[in-house]
Amino acid sequence: MNDDTIIDLFWDRDESAIKMAEEKYHALCYSIARKILANGEDAEECVNDTWYAAWKYIPPQRPTKLAAFLGKITRGLAIDRLRKKYAAKRADLYITDIAEEAENLNAAVVHDLGERMEAAELLAIINRFLGEIPERDRDMFVHRYWLMEPIRNIAVRHKTSEGAVKQNLFRSRKKLKKVLEKEGRL
Repeated sequence: MNDDTIIDLFWDRDESAIKMAEEKYHALCYSIARKILANGEDAEECVNDTWYAAWKYIPPQRPTKLAAFLGKITRGLAIDRLRKKYAAKRADLYITDIAEEAENLNAAVVHDLGERMEAAELLAIINRFLGEIPERDRDMFVHRYWLMEPIRNIAVRHKTSEGAVKQNLFRSRKKLKKVLEKEGRL
């Protein structure tokens, strides 16, 4: 079933929309949650929460890309779950490194879908930026900041050192920061 049909089912409040979305996007959402949470049970709970959130947000929102919409929800839920789980422990997880890097970009995480227009503009700027950098740089950037993969995994995939990946990501963040400053976003 295509995405427009699934979105129409959500829009019509047809409960089969959840089943269709789950059949089509469970693997994607589970992969995102599992990489962040590093726990299968937590990831599965997070994915189940994704379907509820999608039901809640569609309508009034009508996503243009269902996979990205569901992935964004899953990612946000997984990060929230991880923060709650380790808030008291202050665990030394690789996720804290990612959070620090994201803060260096002054990147705003949009939790309120009411801010969708501003988020859409920011997303367009970031997508343009990603379209202009070399494919290898883009792959590293997306795998680190969207899929939240550890640097060592990215280094293995690109057959390079962790230091080289860190340097590449640092340079990409600096370039993105300049783009965001030019666009008046920082």
